[in-house]
Amino acid sequence: MKVAPVYAALRARGLAVRLVHTGQHYDDKMSTVFFDDLGMPRPDAFLGVGSGSHAEQTAKIMTLFERECVDWRPDLVLVAGDVNSTIACALVASKLGIAVGHIEAGLRSRDWAMPEEINRVLTDHASDLLLTPSRDGDANLLAEGIPAWRIAFVGNCMIDSLRTHEARAVSLQPWRDYGLDPGGYAVATLHRPSNVDEPGQLAALVGALAQVAEQLPVLFPVHPRTAARMRSAGLQAPAGLQVVEPLGYLQFLGVMARAKVVATDSGGIQEETTALGVPCLTLRANTERPVTMLEGTNTLLGTDPKRLGPAVAEVIAGRGKAGRVPEGWDGRAAERIADLVAGGIDTLLERSTP
Repeated sequence: MKVAPVYAALRARGLAVRLVHTGQHYDDKMSTVFFDDLGMPRPDAFLGVGSGSHAEQTAKIMTLFERECVDWRPDLVLVAGDVNSTIACALVASKLGIAVGHIEAGLRSRDWAMPEEINRVLTDHASDLLLTPSRDGDANLLAEGIPAWRIAFVGNCMIDSLRTHEARAVSLQPWRDYGLDPGGYAVATLHRPSNVDEPGQLAALVGALAQVAEQLPVLFPVHPRTAARMRSAGLQAPAGLQVVEPLGYLQFLGVMARAKVVATDSGGIQEETTALGVPCLTLRANTERPVTMLEGTNTLLGTDPKRLGPAVAEVIAGRGKAGRVPEGWDGRAAERIADLVAGGIDTLLERSTP
């Protein structure tokens, strides 16, 4: 969702772009269908790294991506987000003397127990061009000593994809596939290790969702990681909770756009619900996207599952957070990135050369 609009904008400016898919996300329901829904071409290279420990996965990506860089020798490597692929590719390019641009730079949860936080910070400090989605990202980077000339506020590429596909997603009326009515259901997602890896916490959260389902129907697309943890813990889906396989991008966007409320531990969904004006209840102790709380529709509930039911009741009673769409979330972030790359790559390369 972050790369698709940037890829299209770069190609529209006549730049030669090579699309590399590491294969970190390899499940068809979490990968291939997203390429189809977003209208992206098949990758020029698929590394197929699959699963493994953080060290195994990162090492595989680095080894295979290095070959791509050596063979193609790009002027700039753009990486997005905060996953293992992000830091692995940034490290490879940086050590080869290739300029690195980080899409979604500057986000901070300040929680070093999150692998994603480590990836974010290290990627930013290995990058030459820091492309921030919100103004707090600029402030975070400056506070860490990164020079201002390397930082560019561009807005949120995730919202570019959302605005491009929102009308089509809603027109599909995917909620009907589950017997739901617009505005009359909740959507839930869980995948963070802090929520799903400890059986007791996972069981409590599933129980909390079952209690929410007594107030209004709950659609629960289960991430492969969460499904595996539920099986190993012997957890069964309670009555009233619609547990379904992961949805494609368009399906999920459609059901999210017409939900009464969304409960999640996903960073991206915090952003998307803010753009859609849908109340979001985040089941985490912190967030790297505070703009969704300060300006948007997001409420940080913490890690106590007992807080979920009362928070949903508040939304049902009409007291959900309304919020507004933050600056730069206007569907044109990718155009601003492409303008920077097309117009300033020579300057960037000159400044990044030791």
